[in-house]
Amino acid sequence: MRGGDFRIGVLGSGNGSNGEAIFEACARGRIPGQVVLVLTDVADAFIQERAQRRGIEARFIGPSRFKTKLEPELEEQAARMLRDAGVQLVALAGYMRVVKAPLLGAFAGRMLNVHPSLLPKFPGLRAWEQALMSGAKVTGCTVHFVEEGVDSGPIILQREVAVRDDDTPESLHERIQRVEHEIYPEAIRLFAEGKLKIDGRTVRIIES
Repeated sequence: MRGGDFRIGVLGSGNGSNGEAIFEACARGRIPGQVVLVLTDVADAFIQERAQRRGIEARFIGPSRFKTKLEPELEEQAARMLRDAGVQLVALAGYMRVVKAPLLGAFAGRMLNVHPSLLPKFPGLRAWEQALMSGAKVTGCTVHFVEEGVDSGPIILQREVAVRDDDTPESLHERIQRVEHEIYPEAIRLFAEGKLKIDGRTVRIIES
């Protein structure tokens, strides 16, 4: 895969469309780096096939007896694999478990996530359905740093998506995902180029 020296690890649990957007951005030079390892907690997650098609190593972490987190020993294993691969940034791409201390400690300030709402509104699962049920006229997506809370880390980028009167959960989710595929690679580019500075709860973008 074409790319610069910056090394990215991706964690995913499912289809991997955001992972694909990151792979493609690296291949096209939009991100000055490359994805060197994909880890998944789901044995048959399609993100593995997406990675392998591009010559990226993909590995399964597990099995786990929990649904919402990994056992500490599995997280330690994941952290070790990422470190051994020389990963400088971890990107969560549809990773459906809460990240705990072993991984957070190993990659403090070096882990990003994308969430399908304008945080702090609608954190947690199926945020697009939450937006529809609330009657919101506008929702969107957010790229943020990962910390101990669920969808609570400092916000890097956000973009709005209008909620249409005829929207279904599927149609709204599809439009949000299209925007995610644009802003997530952009946030990773900014990180890779050293253009993000965390100041308390605020992330400042330093563009020269």
